[in-house]
Amino acid sequence: MRSVILSAAFAAALSLPAQQTMVKPYQPSPGASVTQTLGISTVKIDYSRPGVKGRKIWGGLVPFGEVWRAGANNATVITFSDPVKIAGKDLAAGSYAFFAIPGPKAWTLIFNRNAKQWGAYDHKASEDALRLEVVPATLAVPEEYLNFSIHLASLDSLRVELAWEKVSVGFDVTLDTPGLYWAYLEKTLAGARADEHIPFLQGARYCLTNNVHLDKGREWIDRSLKAKEVYSNLDTKARYLAKDGKKAEALATLQKAMDLAAAAKAPQEYLDGLAKTRAEWAAR
Repeated sequence: MRSVILSAAFAAALSLPAQQTMVKPYQPSPGASVTQTLGISTVKIDYSRPGVKGRKIWGGLVPFGEVWRAGANNATVITFSDPVKIAGKDLAAGSYAFFAIPGPKAWTLIFNRNAKQWGAYDHKASEDALRLEVVPATLAVPEEYLNFSIHLASLDSLRVELAWEKVSVGFDVTLDTPGLYWAYLEKTLAGARADEHIPFLQGARYCLTNNVHLDKGREWIDRSLKAKEVYSNLDTKARYLAKDGKKAEALATLQKAMDLAAAAKAPQEYLDGLAKTRAEWAAR
């Protein structure tokens, strides 16, 4: 009986299909991505890069007046980690398929809610979250392979550019960088433990450096000191006191910070900076 069972098991094993060898496909339009952070926010573009290869692109390979995937293979995807404004129009956080309708003198750019699409074959206008009209520009230096780039314009704005062959188009992205960071900071510190001195110090320094929400900053620096007195939070407390015109208290607190910093063998550059600050305050 045992031999019969073993024979049956052997026969079953022979009938199972062998594991298939997997070959990665060759991509004539290689994939690429570009990412830019702004504050705590991120803008990312995932796309494929077709080449010109001597072909007529605009009005040829890419017809005028038709929805184009803005790349090759899968639809190009643009992901915003936080809400943004595109050319002044609101767009919620999330991932969007990015399409374009090229024209000789004007293009329509499309942000579509269905981010997972092959090409533009299943594009539905009803799923478009945003459309905008832009004017194409002529490139001084042609691009053989389609290229997306993200340019940092300021601490709350970006410029996204699509360039291919001799044509480029782009759009501006703006974010409420300070507002997003403040919301993040308040939420994070609301969950911090009372015995953690570093997070509250970081929040207090942000307020002081940027001259915003100073009452909250004063609260946070006091919570940092209550958790643990170190030279860094004493230094910051002294600066709040100086800003509030409390010279004597500021000097005494800064001296305490200097003593702790010296005992901790802080970098000489930092120690020199504290000494210079104390001398400036004393001379006022």
